[in-house]
Amino acid sequence: MIPLSTGARIHIIGIGGAGLSAIARILLERGCAVSGSDLQSGEVMEQLAADGAQVFRGHRREYVRGADLVLATSAVADDHIEVVAAEDLGIPVYRRKAFMRSLLQGYDTIAVAGTHGKTTTTSMIIHIMQTAGKSPSYIVGGAMGNTGKNAAVGCGDSFVIEADEYDNMFHGLDPNLAVVTNVEHDHPDFFETPGELKQAFERFVDLLGSEGALLACADDPGASALAESRRKRGHDALTYAIDAADSEWRATDLDFAGPSTRFTIRRGGIAQGEVKLGVPGRHNVLNALAALVAAHERGVCVERGAAALSSFVGTARRFEIRGVRDGVVVIDDYAHHPTEIRVNLEAARLRYPQHQIWAIWQPHTFSRIQQFRSDFVAAFQEADQVLVTPIYAARESPLDGVTSAALAVEIQIRQSAEYAPTFDAAVDKLARAVHAPAVVLIFSAGDANVIADMFLNNPD
Repeated sequence: MIPLSTGARIHIIGIGGAGLSAIARILLERGCAVSGSDLQSGEVMEQLAADGAQVFRGHRREYVRGADLVLATSAVADDHIEVVAAEDLGIPVYRRKAFMRSLLQGYDTIAVAGTHGKTTTTSMIIHIMQTAGKSPSYIVGGAMGNTGKNAAVGCGDSFVIEADEYDNMFHGLDPNLAVVTNVEHDHPDFFETPGELKQAFERFVDLLGSEGALLACADDPGASALAESRRKRGHDALTYAIDAADSEWRATDLDFAGPSTRFTIRRGGIAQGEVKLGVPGRHNVLNALAALVAAHERGVCVERGAAALSSFVGTARRFEIRGVRDGVVVIDDYAHHPTEIRVNLEAARLRYPQHQIWAIWQPHTFSRIQQFRSDFVAAFQEADQVLVTPIYAARESPLDGVTSAALAVEIQIRQSAEYAPTFDAAVDKLARAVHAPAVVLIFSAGDANVIADMFLNNPD
């Protein structure tokens, strides 16, 4: 195991990212000395600095000096200046996958995996357990609205963690309870085929061994297949669903009227309680049901879990209402896959049935757009107007023919859409054309979420 004792100095390359910033916070709360670097400064790094981390903008060899070990984001190569400096100084360098088992050692680990929904489901489990007095430690892929943090050390014996499939990070976990929300092809830059992604999830579930338990969504073919396979081997597997009638746990009597979503939770067909959610959509009913069952497996009764969910306020950048301007509701969402865009637009239509819906889409990575192009074009059916901003390249180089302007033309065949070459152009279009009652839903896993503040604060 990696030594993570109190007082150890750990340097983190890429400390501003969602995953590594959460680890940094856990290490700080455990009494480690933390330093870190990233190309861009931001609110996350400012918060870590306020909590005691030494943070640097940019990368230099000297930043690693004095560190006992270095933790590097998977986004940096082996020839990165700080990685090379650490190796020259004899300082061990770890990636997140190899680091996680030591970080979670000794805990009852609840790991939430899935192509979609894992951030919200993880946050719901944490909130239920905190409300029930379980005080779990946790890492989640966004700041929770109820705590304002993406990570914390609790007093209890459980650690609730969002299990990220990218770069096979979740293979570095040792879960006692694994939740799988769905298995759908994504990250084509890493998983070239759906089969590769499926195999990655199969290996993740195998980490449970014979003693752990799987909780899988029976409405999703990929997740359901994992449960069936595990049962055939004589191991524990529970399922939850809305539609699958043979699932042990189900959500029924869904009611989307008004600002709250309501449903009945049933086990074996017998009603266990009523749930009231402040976050909309069928997908969030499934997320809530998974969270209730996971917490139930850890001793929280359904009634208490349902009461806790009534005060759940969501997670940053997951259908996050950023403000209202002259009757126009502005929502920020991290959706970057066709399925995520589709279900969030459906949720917006359910929550705001009398509103015009505008979708602002910042496509994320060229490989994802190329792989799922037709699905993206078809994902905006519930939107009245679509604005497409330039592609957020992240770690990738452009691909021939993969442009936002071309995507806007393809979407235009189905509905009203246009290309916005800059964020200023998108805000200008909104200021001129959006009329209340309306919803502006910004889909971005990059930096287009700034459009929310630009529009809300636009003096025109």
